Amino acid sequence: MTPALLLASAASAAAYTLTPGPGFLAVLGIGANQGRRAGALFLGGHLVGDVVWASLALTAIIGARSFGTLPFDLLGLVCGLYLAWLGIRAMRVTRDASGRLSTDPRRPLLRGLAFGLSNPKAYPVAVAMFTALLAGAANTLDWSAFPPLLAAAFGGFLLADLVLIALVGAGAVRRFYRAHALWVTRASGVLFLGFGVHAIASAGPGLLRRV
Repeated sequence: MTPALLLASAASAAAYTLTPGPGFLAVLGIGANQGRRAGALFLGGHLVGDVVWASLALTAIIGARSFGTLPFDLLGLVCGLYLAWLGIRAMRVTRDASGRLSTDPRRPLLRGLAFGLSNPKAYPVAVAMFTALLAGAANTLDWSAFPPLLAAAFGGFLLADLVLIALVGAGAVRRFYRAHALWVTRASGVLFLGFGVHAIASAGPGLLRRV
């Protein structure tokens, strides 16, 4: 295992984390509204999902394409339904008597865990990122490369999470979010719903062919 491959795996993980999507927007809102600690807890839960999807991406690259697409079609359907539900909730967001948004999670760690494991961009984006940076060596990789590549990816996830924690704790970001939280959340809900519909539409044809 060369240092270049390990660096490529770490860079793939960092790029995956920092690519704008539902998780990125969610931590931005949680951190800006509830503080850096809540954002860090969300990312801590989300990290579990990151590692799972990176594992699946590396599995596909190293040679598990023969498993077929059925498991990933089913995952895509579940992910799409979950994100569509989150999107509808966000679009209907209101404020309670204390001014708190009704969609603010009371347990950011658990929300991050659910989000990380059900993020509809996760598998296709993870595969794209890792394939792009490991493509030159994909044909030479075997299962002995899996542990060090995943460990390097974990390091990339942590580094990117630190960047996000610094971002959501910035005063300017928090002031902007507090001033426009209702509409930012509703706009994010539209995006979440779009991601959900896209994930369902992508998984649907593969599942219908098996009916």
